[in-house]
Amino acid sequence: MEQLSLSILGASSAIPLSNRSPSAQFLGIGNEFFLIDCGEGTQVKLRQHRIGFGRIKHILISHLHGDHFYGLIPLLTTLQLLDRHAALHIYGPEKLEELVRHQLELTESKISYPLHFHALDPDRKTCIFENKHLEVHSFPLRHGITCFGFLFQEKPLPRKMLKEELEKYDIPVAEIRRIKAGSDWIDANGKRIPNEELTEASAAPMSYAYCTDTLPVKHLHRYFKGVDLLYHEATFLSSEKDRALQTNHSTAAQAAEIAEICKAEQLLIGHFSVRYKDFHGLLAEAQSVFPKTLIAGEGLHFSLDRKSRELKIERENSYRG
Repeated sequence: MEQLSLSILGASSAIPLSNRSPSAQFLGIGNEFFLIDCGEGTQVKLRQHRIGFGRIKHILISHLHGDHFYGLIPLLTTLQLLDRHAALHIYGPEKLEELVRHQLELTESKISYPLHFHALDPDRKTCIFENKHLEVHSFPLRHGITCFGFLFQEKPLPRKMLKEELEKYDIPVAEIRRIKAGSDWIDANGKRIPNEELTEASAAPMSYAYCTDTLPVKHLHRYFKGVDLLYHEATFLSSEKDRALQTNHSTAAQAAEIAEICKAEQLLIGHFSVRYKDFHGLLAEAQSVFPKTLIAGEGLHFSLDRKSRELKIERENSYRG
């Protein structure tokens, strides 16, 4: 995958409205796909975004407040009805497995596909998924209950061979992998050719960080720095700062301050209180601190090209099937 792809399925806080849904995002990065949080109605939003249910192999649940996971049981049972056979991995707080399995048992709902739960460490940054291209980490946030953020980080790509140098020094194919990994080349005359003359750097790896319900975490930069895209909750305006503190949430200005501290390239804000009928004030407040801020609007699709680093924004078409 040459792009980081992010679909906003829901970005409202607490109460679903007719035109606003609770938290859920679908992320594609490094040829892997992740459903991040699963608020009420998520499976309907997946259909509206034309996201095939078979693409879901990993579900990450940040915490056990209902607006972040009440859509999970319906989705699991729908996958059963669709005759799923592939394994599904679910990452979240320790009590999530007990909660899900208890509901399935009480409702006599049979899940025949493999269901694997991964309990997250509430005290430290932890690698929870890794393949040869990508690492995913969880890290603790500051909410009223155990809550996690998630970092998706591509691994550095190998350097690219310069074709003209490859031909000039008649380098065997068997040596290309070693040179792309950073080794120098010694030619037939015993002369060492520096790697920098034989290769060029590949595009920088892409990264995304998801920080939902939380008070501002001033040391967040210890978990990540310089991500291409940061999603941070911004439930309230600064005029409701006391309410934000009382409910363990952040204001738009605080989210922007965190983006600045973490040196994010771009900030997305969401999880807005239903008291706000539009988001212009929230956006203006965040942009006054961190100009490269956008609204993580429901129905929006963000894509980041690895080479150009250009962030494109599209609105998903409604599901017609």
